[in-house]
Amino acid sequence: MPKLIAFYLPQFHPIPENDKNWGKGFTEWTNVTKASPLYEGHYQPHLPADLGFYDLRVKQTRHDQIKLAQQFGIDGFCYHYYWFSGKRVLHKPLDDMLADPESDMPFCVCWANENWTRRWDASDHELILEQKYLPEDNLNFIKDLIPTLQDSRYIKIDNKPFLIVYCPQHIPDACKTFEVWREYCREKGLGEIHICGALTHGNDDYEKFGLDSGVEFPPHNAGEGFMNHEIQFFDTFKGTALQYAKVARSFLNKSYKGDQVFKTVFPSWDNTARTKERAVFMFNSTPENYEYWLSSTIDLVQSKQQSDSPIFINAWNEWAEGCHLEPDQRHGHAFLQATLNAKNGERKYSDFPHMQSYMEAMAYEVNSRRFWKDIWQLNIYHFWLNFGKLKRMINCRSWLRTPLLPIVRFTRKLLSLFN
Repeated sequence: MPKLIAFYLPQFHPIPENDKNWGKGFTEWTNVTKASPLYEGHYQPHLPADLGFYDLRVKQTRHDQIKLAQQFGIDGFCYHYYWFSGKRVLHKPLDDMLADPESDMPFCVCWANENWTRRWDASDHELILEQKYLPEDNLNFIKDLIPTLQDSRYIKIDNKPFLIVYCPQHIPDACKTFEVWREYCREKGLGEIHICGALTHGNDDYEKFGLDSGVEFPPHNAGEGFMNHEIQFFDTFKGTALQYAKVARSFLNKSYKGDQVFKTVFPSWDNTARTKERAVFMFNSTPENYEYWLSSTIDLVQSKQQSDSPIFINAWNEWAEGCHLEPDQRHGHAFLQATLNAKNGERKYSDFPHMQSYMEAMAYEVNSRRFWKDIWQLNIYHFWLNFGKLKRMINCRSWLRTPLLPIVRFTRKLLSLFN
């Protein structure tokens, strides 16, 4: 059975850079809780269930995450690693894990070598931290990473420490950079390392960068399933809506130039919390669709006799991108259970079970309505809409306040019981 490795985001604790640019105490949760629906039936915001709004500086949180992940078939985490010309950020969760032998979970790292911007798009404007790729960076990066690669829990491929680079195409002379890394690791007695390039931002060829392998990173490079024209958005929408099943099927059918590309699936995707009207989101991101995609991916890898190749899941906890296995208030453990079902060989579906269009989904919602229930909800809606105005009017007129305010309060309590 291929190992299942979930990408892990460490941005759930305050750091000075975020305090400066977003306000004191900012974490990923700040964006998550501000999200709002873009169309009728849109699932936003995504709010956590079992683990709550956790802080990754808390040791017990890490232990709870590991226990939950292992319970449902996750074999390891891949930590996003933020390094900018010697400056590390968001490193405390990884450092704390390395110092804690009780955190018994295999792991590897992915160097997130993009610019860090206020727009969450790695562009070269509104920069918070820039990737400069200075001449000394090649050696300094691998020097800093050596203690991590030497950890006994670190994941290996072909007995070589496994390291992912998120955007190899951004490195000015990637082949030279990776050769510096390899040579330094040999000198330090670590031996050979396995360097993998993420297939992101149009890159689909890892070999030209001198890499050992590639790893899919959906929804990057998704080319099918566009459905903006089907959805009736509340306001102007500048992003991209995609049909989950079509995107997933396109990745199942993808072929690449190199012969070692690791497959990746995602449970759902919706980065409305970060980018609002510029969001990319998947329609029909259901636990059942995810289970079929993961099951089919496992079968595909095994059919090619690549069962020693890991399968990646994007992601364990990308809450602001609507992309998480961790339990939420809508689906609970459903995505985790789907992961375990796929890993245990359960094959309940012969195809993606949810492929309806937006209009078909809305028609179902209309057919499920009831006349008197809708009338009641309509009246309640307009009552609460105007309740605040009525209360302010009474408060502004002292001669009305004494006789009427108790009646208003009683009415509010009464209606809240039926709402």
